[in-house]
Amino acid sequence: MTSIDALDGVTLFLAVAEARSFTVAAGRLGVTPTAVSKAVRVMEARHGVVLFQRTTRRVALTEAGAALLLRLRPAAAEIDDALAALGTFRDRPSGTLRLTVPAMARRFITPLVAEYARAYPDVTVEVSLDDAIIDLVDAGFDAGVRLGESIAKDMVAVALTPEIRWSIVGAPAYFARAGRPRKPEDLVAHTAVRYRFPGSHALHRWGFRRGKRSFVVDVGGKLIVDDRQLLVALAAEGLGLAFASHVEVRDRVDAGVLESVLGAFIPSDAGMYLCFPARSQSQLKLRAFIDLAREVIARPDYLALCRGEMGQESLP
Repeated sequence: MTSIDALDGVTLFLAVAEARSFTVAAGRLGVTPTAVSKAVRVMEARHGVVLFQRTTRRVALTEAGAALLLRLRPAAAEIDDALAALGTFRDRPSGTLRLTVPAMARRFITPLVAEYARAYPDVTVEVSLDDAIIDLVDAGFDAGVRLGESIAKDMVAVALTPEIRWSIVGAPAYFARAGRPRKPEDLVAHTAVRYRFPGSHALHRWGFRRGKRSFVVDVGGKLIVDDRQLLVALAAEGLGLAFASHVEVRDRVDAGVLESVLGAFIPSDAGMYLCFPARSQSQLKLRAFIDLAREVIARPDYLALCRGEMGQESLP
């Protein structure tokens, strides 16, 4: 592997080789002719070859110098092109934008990613659906979407949604067979499709509020999944109750495939936030996504999507 020291003097060598003059090369580089001459001598001594023949009237490449120039010239052009390409990161959004998003937020993030992809075709967008809480920097993500209470204190957070509303849902066939719970405590006699968090591997515990008191009811069930779509799909098959966000179940509730219960006892959670390290927002690709997100989330159609409004529960 070439060391950094081995590259010392290359720029000066190339300048002298192109100009055939130490003085002209020094002027182009903004240094003294003495500095150029010294750097070339050091380079020659390091590699044990003479690169230039010097006379009072002219500077010429030796055979070794000409061979080195032949190899270095295209490499130098590649380096110049690579450095010039950095300007694209400064002048317009480009590169790869990597986002980590919980599965339940797929409907929130879809319109943002779609509009961003159309507006900034030079950016590759990579979205990883993952409910695990991860370190964005260590995992190589530019930003993440998380519930408000899950965001690390050293992150900048931009609200994407209002509060997240939750539902307990079951298929009509399930309620016909098992009855409808009237209060959270009734759930101990019911069956759930249970959700296991992929990151912590902990089972989700169903939280409720009555007045000022918060409490948990553990609902049994022999079906355990770590995928949000499968959770709702199995509930729709009548295999048990599921605890899910309004947005995840809204379509099936509207279609009558699922029915919701106990909504009055289920507290809302802080909304979804786009979070990222403060320093990262200076990148144009992320800055553009943040600005577009703020524009999109103010639109009425996006707000309606986030609310996931459903009709009132129908009690027997």
